[in-house]
Amino acid sequence: MGLPHVSNQHMPLPEVRAAADYEALAHLRLHPEAWDYLSQGAGTGRTLAANRRAFEQAVLVPRVLADVRGGHTRVTLFGQPLAHPILLAPLAYQRWFHPHGEQASVLAAACQGTLAVVSSLASQPLEDIAAVVQTGQPRPWFQLYWLGEREPTAQLLARAEAAGYGAVVFTVDVPVKSASARLPAGVDAVNLPHPIAAAAIPEGGSAVFDGWMTRAPTWDDLVWLRAHTRLPLLIKGVLHPDDAERALDCGADGVIVSNHGGRSLDGAPASLDALPLVVARLAGRAPILFDGGIRSGADVLVALTRGADAVLIGRPYVWGLAVAGAMGAAHVLRLLRDELELAMALTGRRHLQA
Repeated sequence: MGLPHVSNQHMPLPEVRAAADYEALAHLRLHPEAWDYLSQGAGTGRTLAANRRAFEQAVLVPRVLADVRGGHTRVTLFGQPLAHPILLAPLAYQRWFHPHGEQASVLAAACQGTLAVVSSLASQPLEDIAAVVQTGQPRPWFQLYWLGEREPTAQLLARAEAAGYGAVVFTVDVPVKSASARLPAGVDAVNLPHPIAAAAIPEGGSAVFDGWMTRAPTWDDLVWLRAHTRLPLLIKGVLHPDDAERALDCGADGVIVSNHGGRSLDGAPASLDALPLVVARLAGRAPILFDGGIRSGADVLVALTRGADAVLIGRPYVWGLAVAGAMGAAHVLRLLRDELELAMALTGRRHLQA
């Protein structure tokens, strides 16, 4: 599948001045079922709304007359230098949103000097997705769901390692994940070895405790996973500081503070509210990434000032993808980076360590 060239400069559409402007355009272009899958949260949407409310209530204090000449947004994660700290979060079935799918998102990230995290539920083969990244560009990371048992999980992980992914992001806030959405013809989770079947439920048993959760991973499985990869291993879906600390004790190299974009437990805290507690507990032991509710470069700076080393964005780049493919996703990243630089300058920060 041929993909368009994407430069690292602006590629504006007339009606787009900020990343959020892509939302209405994407809504017009996507099938209603695809739009609902992308935009909705779990339950009543309390946690989805809380993610945005936390940023709307956050404050950045301007600092005047600061000399910020020569400033930059560069950051290094696990030895990989990036032009800025904005990564693309894993999101499933991207060919549902644009024919070029995950390849377009990974290409957009690489051409903007950053990386994408590719979902276990990607709609293109892992090898084909990784192949769009050129030598010298940041390698994508692989997001791993537990596949109900160790053997199929190990097989999927081995494929990602062989394809050249640069790190493993183990998502733990949705314990067992399978392709469950009603997808259009030609779109599927093509990398899953087989559908994950729930265990047989005994008479009078619970569909949750005696069914799906019998296939869910435990801390012992995290230790096992650590022993089965040499790649940096991050745990995504951490909100409680005790869990963050235990993840490092089990061998994780970093954590991602995230409530799954409000798509898992309705009523969970906003990711931004949980972030400072995790930062305080880990006290610099490992990188802490953040995911949940970012819509602007100022939001990125808010998360960084509360202790995140980098952030992930989800829905905004898919809005751009839906509207203009790789160029749209790249434009979203460029807009956010520009806004981050402006917010840094206006708050007197020359670089992210300031």
